[in-house]
Amino acid sequence: MPASATPHLDSRSRQLLRALIARYLEEGEPVGSRTLSRASGLDVSPATIRNIMSDLEELGLIASPHTSAGRVPTAQGLRLFVDSLLEIRPLPRDAMAQMERGLPRGHPDQPSTTRDLLGNASTLLSAMTHFVGVVTVPGGSEVPLKQIEFVALDAARVLAILVFADGQVQNRVLVPRQKLDARALEQASNFLNAHYAGLRLDEIRLRVLAELRAAGSELNRRLEAAVEVAAQTFAPEPESDMLVSGQTNLMGDDASHMDRLRELFEAFQRKRDLLALLEGCARAPGVRLFIGEESGFAPLEGFSLVSAPYHAGERVLGALGVIGPTRMAYDRVIPVVQATARMLSEALNPDP
Repeated sequence: MPASATPHLDSRSRQLLRALIARYLEEGEPVGSRTLSRASGLDVSPATIRNIMSDLEELGLIASPHTSAGRVPTAQGLRLFVDSLLEIRPLPRDAMAQMERGLPRGHPDQPSTTRDLLGNASTLLSAMTHFVGVVTVPGGSEVPLKQIEFVALDAARVLAILVFADGQVQNRVLVPRQKLDARALEQASNFLNAHYAGLRLDEIRLRVLAELRAAGSELNRRLEAAVEVAAQTFAPEPESDMLVSGQTNLMGDDASHMDRLRELFEAFQRKRDLLALLEGCARAPGVRLFIGEESGFAPLEGFSLVSAPYHAGERVLGALGVIGPTRMAYDRVIPVVQATARMLSEALNPDP
């Protein structure tokens, strides 16, 4: 994760800030100078501790909630902690074993479709962190086409059945300008299967459009009246989706957060804005972390998003992540997200 611009701190201030944030993340309560004096391991007087805390507060790294004598980290303080003070350790062996059971790579146990596998990843992220697991689902254009068939529904409509290489099936209802008989539809499917099976929809779309523009092209000669059906079938559609698991994990006893939580739950239902944020994360390599208002997405204020892209070969398919309170154990959540992204990419690429 790229380090953000942060104020320069001497070693004592860094040690004190690390101890304060670690204590706060563990207990969720403001940390007082007396507690910090014991937890930091610094051999300094209580007055020195208070002076350092005062300096950290002036820098905007910690704050005093209400009238409490203790301090809590601000979003800026958490950012400095994650970027330069946090120690990330490998996941324990038992945690890795649990994750491997949740995302099996072998064909006998592997889910039949990519969407099933992504759903398992979302559930696994939630189970491992006890927060919300999110995974973006790529549109059909990301997966090669295996087969296509056309079926006449009635005099005005045609059903296009698209079967993809990962087992997904999509149905699209088309409305051609003229009636097409069974022979024309069979001719269209035979030609498309012979020439375009094994390509992604975006690749097929470009080739079909090029063929249609070419006067006397084979596509125009062979498909005749079904040319329009082919063009409609491969027209771009907004197919991206997002799978969400464990929303109820964010519900606690603090009634003051219910309005903010309700806004986030509504965002889960709408999906569009969260999808845009995660798709932006997919375009960046490695783990990305947004703390509170850093994402620019209002419903995430008071929450953190830890995300990473997942791949099929060299092609980025989407992003996955965890949404939880800003007071999360980042040292535990970050490696879970990293490992899940790696394992999902491996499961989507079973062959070496």
